[in-house]
Amino acid sequence: MKILIINAGSSSLKYQFMESEGGQVFAKGLCERIGIDGRLTHKVPGREDVKQDIPMPTHGEAIQAVLDIMVDPAKGVIASTDEIAAVGHRVLHGGMAFTKSCIIDDACIEAIKKCIPLGPLHNPANLMGIEACQKIMPNTPQVAVFDTAFHMTMPPKAYIYAIPYEYYEKDDVRRYGFHGTSHRYVSARAIDMLGNPEHSRVICCHLGNGSSLSAVVDGKCVDTTMGLGPLAGFPMGTRSGDVDATILEYLMGRYGYDIKEMLNILNKKSGVLGISGVSSDFRDLDEAAAQGNERAALALEKFIYEVKKFIGAYATAMGGVDAIVFTAGIGENSKELRASICQGLEYMGVEMDEEKNNVRGQEVDVSAAGSKVKIFIIPTNEELMIAMDTAELCAK
Repeated sequence: MKILIINAGSSSLKYQFMESEGGQVFAKGLCERIGIDGRLTHKVPGREDVKQDIPMPTHGEAIQAVLDIMVDPAKGVIASTDEIAAVGHRVLHGGMAFTKSCIIDDACIEAIKKCIPLGPLHNPANLMGIEACQKIMPNTPQVAVFDTAFHMTMPPKAYIYAIPYEYYEKDDVRRYGFHGTSHRYVSARAIDMLGNPEHSRVICCHLGNGSSLSAVVDGKCVDTTMGLGPLAGFPMGTRSGDVDATILEYLMGRYGYDIKEMLNILNKKSGVLGISGVSSDFRDLDEAAAQGNERAALALEKFIYEVKKFIGAYATAMGGVDAIVFTAGIGENSKELRASICQGLEYMGVEMDEEKNNVRGQEVDVSAAGSKVKIFIIPTNEELMIAMDTAELCAK
């Protein structure tokens, strides 16, 4: 089934058009500067990229620009939009309402709206993408795939916060976790690579500008590092990860920040950028550290240290680990970071083969011959998971 995948941001819209069986990508691209002036980058395998400036006052014009170039005789890949069997939408926060993907109807949209307080930056943009597609393609089935859904199998001891219980009961305050579609994909692939054992324990390391770990037992998530929102866990590109809440009170009192400015600092000025003062890009940090920049080196050390701590904690929580998986931009491409994270985990039976680890973006087992724990690099494919869910629901 040919599925159009939409990932709508506040001023951007990513898309892929792909086959749900096998994952063949026919076209993909990005609409940028929505609401400003509008720019479309369209990519078809084997062809030169197309870049166009197109007015995009709203997401509606962005969706229309995507559909127009898809059917363009010279630049497109289909003769008619009728060839689009369904549309799958990535939605950030499903709250307590969604434990799996669903067909989008009025009830689904209302439930997504109710989750806006939990995902104030992303859910409104996701809804704009959904509503634009519904208006332009009213007869095409639409499916919502939630970033939080995979983590809804966590037991209460993992998702509950140690604050007054009434906030969980009345306000749905709990750990949700994110990158769920990625964790779901790579953990399933890891289980396949383990030979589909009856019992499996996998730690997934989704390491990019935004990063999270998850502990997966027999294909189900039992814990994850992100929380109510995507700020929690370990330091990321610009996000702080876990911090003592007293820091907020102290800095707000000292500098007169309101909560909005404080959260802006924690979300956009912290993480490895905040420590290093150099960049949120790990490649820049590697270069700066190699040139003797001590703060850049410290930022890398802090990131590696915190990831290791969570790996150890999750191995304990699961009673052991059978595989550690590296995925996403940094996890798939930085051999140095993967090696540094695994170094010192030999006591757990983790041994990496340095030669096998000398790869980028490939699905491969990089564990040493005698390693008791498998170490996998698995490029994530969230779009394929969205396409598969969309096709399955539409077939029903």
